[in-house]
Amino acid sequence: MADEEGSKGKGFTVQDRRRFTDSGDTREASEEPAASGQTQGAPSASEQPAGELHHDEALPEINFSTFVVSLSTQALMHLGEISDPASGQVEKDLPVAKQMIDIVGMLRDKTRGNLNSSEDKLLEDILFDLRMRYVEAVKQK
Repeated sequence: MADEEGSKGKGFTVQDRRRFTDSGDTREASEEPAASGQTQGAPSASEQPAGELHHDEALPEINFSTFVVSLSTQALMHLGEISDPASGQVEKDLPVAKQMIDIVGMLRDKTRGNLNSSEDKLLEDILFDLRMRYVEAVKQK
């Protein structure tokens, strides 16, 4: 069967769809191949506003501790403790804050026994702090 396909002359074409050349430069519009697999209506990378592309920014290392801190930050944002980075406004959404705290609690339960002592302490401290802040926010409501 594979021999039949090869004898018919059918094959495949490899297209380089990367947005950057081998030297790291951005491809020119004429160099970019047509994105045939792209969903209609979805903007391509070249159509997105320049402010939304962050290719030159280095992202921090993702490990368990940074993941837990990011969840904690989201919970604090929903508790109204810190402002939303996108809008700059402080908004309270206690049901979402409770859900974020519950996610951190579930993560603690599911990772019990698999963390080193510093990760375990970080998780316990963050969970305690978030729960106390949630209780205070509910009292003020």
